[in-house]
Amino acid sequence: MPIAPRRAAACAAAVAAALVLTAGCSSDNSDSKNDAKGSNPASSPATSGSASASTGGGSPSTSGGAIPVGAGPQPAYTVQKQPAAGSCHYQYTADKQPLPDPKCTPGATNPKVTQDTLKTTICSSGYTKGIRPPVNITSREKTANAESYGYKGSLKDYEYDHLISLQLGGDPNDPRNLWVEPPSPGHKEGAGPNNPKDVVETKLKTAICSGKTTLVKAQEAIAHDWTTALKNLGIPEKGGASVAAKDPDDE
Repeated sequence: MPIAPRRAAACAAAVAAALVLTAGCSSDNSDSKNDAKGSNPASSPATSGSASASTGGGSPSTSGGAIPVGAGPQPAYTVQKQPAAGSCHYQYTADKQPLPDPKCTPGATNPKVTQDTLKTTICSSGYTKGIRPPVNITSREKTANAESYGYKGSLKDYEYDHLISLQLGGDPNDPRNLWVEPPSPGHKEGAGPNNPKDVVETKLKTAICSGKTTLVKAQEAIAHDWTTALKNLGIPEKGGASVAAKDPDDE
C-alpha cells in the first residue's frame, strides 16, 4: 500500500481508538455519578436508622426516668399484686438508711394531684385522710410485699411506706409506690417503726404549699433518694420538727 493511504488508514484507526476511549471514559464517569446518587439512598437509611436508634435508645431512658402515674384514689380499693417473693432488694446509704429497690418501687403519682390542684388536694387539710386505703387492704399487701423484699424482721417494726407519700401526691395503692421499709439506725427492737423519712415528707409538703419548690421536683427528689431530697432542693434540713409522729399515710 502506498505511504499516503497507509498514513490515512493509520490516522483513521487512531481517531476510532480515541473515540472508543472517550466513550469509555464518559461511561465510567456516568457510572460513578450513578453510584454517588445511589449512595445517597443508602446513606439515608443509615442516617434514619441512626436517628431511630438514637430515639429508640433515648426513649427507654426517658420513660425509665419518669415517675409512673398510678390509678389515683378509688371509691373501693382492692388488694394489689406484689412483686414475686425475693425479687426485690433493699439498698442502703452510707449511714445505713434504707432505700427501696428502684426496679420494684420507683414510686407512682396520684393523677388528681397537680401543680394546679394543690389548693384543693394536698394543701387542703384532711385530703390524704379521705384517699387512704383501708387497713384490711394494706395489711394483706404489706405481708406480701415483705416477702417480695425478703424481709424477715418483726412485722411490728417495719412500715408499709408510700415512697412518694400521699401528702406529696403519691398514688394511694399502686404497688410501685409502696414498700416494706425496714427500721432506720438506732431502732430498738419491738418499739415499732422509727422513720426519719416522715420528717422529710412533711418539710417537702410545707415547701410545696408555700411555693418554695414545685410538686414535680419534690416528687422526683424523694423518689430518687429520700435522704438527700431536702438538700438537693435547697430546703433547710434543720429547723421545724426534728421528730415526726407516725405518718398517717402509712401503716
